[in-house]
Amino acid sequence: MLSRVADSIYWMNRYMERADSYARFIDVNLNLTLDLPPGMAEQWSPLVYTTGDNRLFSEISSEASREQVLRFLIQEERNPSSIRSCLLRARENARSVREHLSLELWEHINSCYIAVRDSTADIEAILREPVEFCQRIKRNHQLFLGLFDLTLSRGEAWYFGDIGRQAERADKTTRMLDVKYFVLLPRADDIGESFDLLQWSSVLKSASAFEMYTRVYDQVLPAKIVQFLLLSAEFPRALRFCMAQADSSLRAITGSPPRGFANSAEKKLGLFRSELDFTDIDEIFRFGLHEYLDLAQSKLNDIGEALAETFFESAAPTVAG
Repeated sequence: MLSRVADSIYWMNRYMERADSYARFIDVNLNLTLDLPPGMAEQWSPLVYTTGDNRLFSEISSEASREQVLRFLIQEERNPSSIRSCLLRARENARSVREHLSLELWEHINSCYIAVRDSTADIEAILREPVEFCQRIKRNHQLFLGLFDLTLSRGEAWYFGDIGRQAERADKTTRMLDVKYFVLLPRADDIGESFDLLQWSSVLKSASAFEMYTRVYDQVLPAKIVQFLLLSAEFPRALRFCMAQADSSLRAITGSPPRGFANSAEKKLGLFRSELDFTDIDEIFRFGLHEYLDLAQSKLNDIGEALAETFFESAAPTVAG
């Protein structure tokens, strides 16, 4: 497969996944505001920290109000990761490799962008009903996943797309946990109280993990939530699951055996996967949760760079970020 094609399909999946993640973050935060104790102000700045775009946001917006954060995450063209920008970039990457996609998949990606472009032209209407907008984004992403899985052969295109999807999910899961641990941390007196547990529940809901978590654990406990979202081998948005799936797809491309490696991307991904397989939550807390999540994000970046060096570097410039 050409480097350009692999690169575009990888980023097409990352951008579609990112748009879905932002819609879920917004949706959960809107619901969280309904459960706030009397007198407590709405929290919107954590959403910007979760996406990692806080520096750009501070350059563009004067305050982290509900309206300005929603504009920044949904419509802002200067934000390369806004929902509108993500769908534009996903569409541009898809258009460059149309011959490798099914007609249904291409038409769906194209229609998703056009619908968001048209609807965000009236951002005031979205701000009045943001939940409905987020629900549409999530439903469209579910349809995208179905079409990607059901209309593409299990060849290199599908595997590169799956690696991009898993990389984006892993990144967003670690960021969500890090923001809860640092930015959303309430007053020291509130730790373990109802509002603290409500926020931890919102972290689970942001990852669409609440129901699956409660099937494993009967209480909302921060340590168990961290364990579930980092180390579950069965939940699709858990860091360990994502790395195992990405490793499997990468080896399907290269043909490398499970215990070996043929390039730096396989080596880094395999080492990280093994570390997740053989660590436990006590070791993570002894190391420090924030420090562990920071290290995990650095490793995800290293894996992404190794993938680019190994498979994408000779590609023509693509719509990446």
